[in-house]
Amino acid sequence: MKKIGLVVKNESEAQAQGDRFAAWLTERGVAVVRRDSTAPEQNEPGASNDGAPDDLDCVFVMGGDGTLLGAVRWLGGRAVPILGVKFGQVGFLAASAENNLYQVAGDILEGRFETVRRMRLTIEVLREGRVIEKETVLNDVVVNKGALARLADIRTEINGHYLTTYRADGLIVATPTGSTAYALAAGGPIVHPAVPCILLAPICPFTLTNRPLIIPESDSIKLTLAPKATDIFLTFDGQSGLPLCEQDEIRIRKSTKPVHMITIGGQNYFDVLKAKLRWSGGRV
Repeated sequence: MKKIGLVVKNESEAQAQGDRFAAWLTERGVAVVRRDSTAPEQNEPGASNDGAPDDLDCVFVMGGDGTLLGAVRWLGGRAVPILGVKFGQVGFLAASAENNLYQVAGDILEGRFETVRRMRLTIEVLREGRVIEKETVLNDVVVNKGALARLADIRTEINGHYLTTYRADGLIVATPTGSTAYALAAGGPIVHPAVPCILLAPICPFTLTNRPLIIPESDSIKLTLAPKATDIFLTFDGQSGLPLCEQDEIRIRKSTKPVHMITIGGQNYFDVLKAKLRWSGGRV
């Protein structure tokens, strides 16, 4: 390991630990590229974001799930191993806790670690036939209405075949990783990250028979809005957003570039799930 990325939550405890960890890495001859987490932003169509250097060997993320999602966005399509170190509130993406950071980091510097691939989604937004935005998400992409908007009418096609028009507060399209995020709060099922699928979950649908739907990961999705739709937004992993127009077309498919998440030996997904959701009285 010659160069490591370090993404740190903009919070005093995480920042202080980030300072100590960066110094620890430097003492061992490792170059550190540090990035502090930023607030979610609204995109301008076609705007580009500064990405991570191409020569990173690994990325450590000190923060919650939001910080890790921002780090994944910073990495883009680079196949760089990434490790989440938990700070703050409950989250599902961090593999390590603060108290064993240096032990885990020592193993990683020596190459003693494994990774698992987490599926992502690629999203294209077309306006008048031209791609105005392209993003990749680890958790979800969400079509939702503004505070004062009426219900959103979202026409949905799967592989070119009409499915339904969701009349709801919005629609979540999530990966298995994202099934324990916003989609879970919207009543969607919990999906193991190894299950090859895409989840569609309407948010407070007007028609109660519009239920969450799981489709194969190979399927493609096209979303369009009803005429005269206003105050509708598209958000990517809760990190950035884009206002939509009625003529916009949203295309969603599985990305060819997964996220390479570092795993810690001895962890079991179901144990983590039980602890995070406090099943059978368990606590985080």
